[in-house]
Amino acid sequence: MKRRAFITLLGGAAAAWPLAARAQQPKVWHVGFLAPVPPTPAMLSALRDGLRERGYVEGQNLSIDVRWSEGSFEQNPGLAADLVRSNVDVIVAWSSPAVFAARRATSTIPIVMASVGDPVAMGFVTNLARPGGNVTGLSNMAHDLSGKLVELFVEIVPSMKHVGVVQNPSNPSMPFILSKTENAIRALGLRFEVVDAKSGEEFEAALQSLSAKGVNGVVLLADPSLVENRRRIAEVALKTQIPTAFHAGRA
Repeated sequence: MKRRAFITLLGGAAAAWPLAARAQQPKVWHVGFLAPVPPTPAMLSALRDGLRERGYVEGQNLSIDVRWSEGSFEQNPGLAADLVRSNVDVIVAWSSPAVFAARRATSTIPIVMASVGDPVAMGFVTNLARPGGNVTGLSNMAHDLSGKLVELFVEIVPSMKHVGVVQNPSNPSMPFILSKTENAIRALGLRFEVVDAKSGEEFEAALQSLSAKGVNGVVLLADPSLVENRRRIAEVALKTQIPTAFHAGRA
């Protein structure tokens, strides 16, 4: 190549570099949100606010893809796989069923769990200090708090002799939570009835059934279905006049 042609080529390339740099777009981080029931607006707002505080703004450098299961992840096994195929950078998994589904779908994409009872007992992490693998996040300590919830309930309703317990059998963490709850009830010398519910109609039927059996109060074990059906549960509890205790509630 002649000297003049080489200088011309080099000058042209150098002039193009700033233009190419200016044309580059900032990376848009793709967050997948996986839930067993529709998340509340307050929940998604809190997620967006937290990300915004750290410089991730939806519509600028952030997109959030929200998916939830109509029924169970066994009935909708493709939801987590769809998020993986869409090349999300991270999956936020709300509750144990969502974490299970996300782990089945990927072993490489980071999974941030939220509101999981005992992630070590569930096998999601090795231990809380060093989780290992691709899963990290928060525990709601539902397993450990189950006994305390019963004790507090009995203090509030000192005439308690017969307790109703409502569980969602589709939640894989439920056996752990139920076991702790039953142990606490037995330790207090109380009788108890366990019924299943995960939909609005089932919660209504469960509370009416327990009312007919003469329970003095009902403990509803931690599950996302409580969030989805919280208003209906409250309405039925008021109608039947049964004191109820929840692990958690959201607006």
